[in-house]
Amino acid sequence: MKLRVSIQKLGKFFWQPLWFIVGIWLLSRGLILVGMLGIAPLLEAPTGGIKTEWGWGVFSAWDSNFYQEIATANYDGIGTTPGANVAFFPFFPLTIRIVMRLGLSAEVAGTLINNLAFLGTLFIVFYWVKRTNGIKTAQWTTTILAWCPLSLFTAVVYTEGLFLFLSTASLWAFDRQSYLQAAVWGMLATATRITGLALIPAFFLTAWYKRVPVTAYVTSFGSALGVLLYSGYCWVQFNDPLAFITVQHTEWNRSRGIDWQGWGTMLVEIATGRNQWHYENLWDLLHPFLLFLMSVIAYGLWHYRDCLGSTFFDYSCCGLLFLLWLLIGDPLLNTISVLGGIYLLWHLRNQLSFIVVTYGFSAFGLLLVSGGTISLSRLAYGIISLGLGLGVLLSNYPRWGYAMLGFCTVLLVSFSIRFAQHLWVA
Repeated sequence: MKLRVSIQKLGKFFWQPLWFIVGIWLLSRGLILVGMLGIAPLLEAPTGGIKTEWGWGVFSAWDSNFYQEIATANYDGIGTTPGANVAFFPFFPLTIRIVMRLGLSAEVAGTLINNLAFLGTLFIVFYWVKRTNGIKTAQWTTTILAWCPLSLFTAVVYTEGLFLFLSTASLWAFDRQSYLQAAVWGMLATATRITGLALIPAFFLTAWYKRVPVTAYVTSFGSALGVLLYSGYCWVQFNDPLAFITVQHTEWNRSRGIDWQGWGTMLVEIATGRNQWHYENLWDLLHPFLLFLMSVIAYGLWHYRDCLGSTFFDYSCCGLLFLLWLLIGDPLLNTISVLGGIYLLWHLRNQLSFIVVTYGFSAFGLLLVSGGTISLSRLAYGIISLGLGLGVLLSNYPRWGYAMLGFCTVLLVSFSIRFAQHLWVA
């Protein structure tokens, strides 16, 4: 009896908000470390990757190198011609440079900043959602944000953790009518990632919709100061105030506006398979046949859902989605992240605050016109509105939530291994 009472007290202790948030954060970091430092070093170097060495280097790959280069040196350029790293905004490298003064390397500084900023994001999200949608939804939202496989990028030298913290803090402050705080956090967010620009229309439209004081409109323009200051730097340094956009086309081969070709390629990859989309004729019919078979099964599940029962139907659909991911892979994640995210926000528009929905649509709009389809799933994860929407959805359908957590566990470890081996993730 005493043991049961002690266990109940211990359970209540760990379900307190503080320990729940910290515990979820630590568990997600632990899964990432298992993949990066527990499993990856035991594996041989894969084709196109490297042999993982135990150390801080596992947290640095791909875009990480650009941020560290800016932090330790500066932006590249020859005369008035900007270099490739000008595409990366300055606030994250600046914070790395500041923390490096404590005697830490750029890799260590960047990793600590991103992880701690993400912990701050989870605290804000929990208490914000608890106030608007209740504690159950707050727990689901916090959990899915930390457990999502793309949360890998909040643990390495990338901007995801920092940007999520700054943009969420700005939106939360505006929702509480703390307009000066919203402007400051928004300014830092627009100095971190170009997608921070979505805060500007979100603040402006929310101020107009709610008929709030004029100071709320000032917040909209104040949050633009981050990108304006960086634009001023580019003007002075490269005689081009939009150099960070210019290099997207000259150095990164991005198109202008919606990348119709890229979207077409992804949809064809989903339908025919990644290895044969560029051929004029199909040489392997297995992929389209399996996709057709899964579509038939999905229709059957939906048509007979009342006869099958909710439990069997829910878990069957989750299993089918897992098989779809095994068949299609990254193109499916990219497409669902953006198109599914837009639909989710529209579907839950009455259960989310107006500013969350407006910011989400604005940010997804920026992604669609960004001129590329690469890394869409990662960039979509950086839109806090998507995480808030998923939290609301899973709190209404917990069986889907438990299945998704299992799926995310597999992907989070898998993505961590791939990143440590310098294989492309997102």
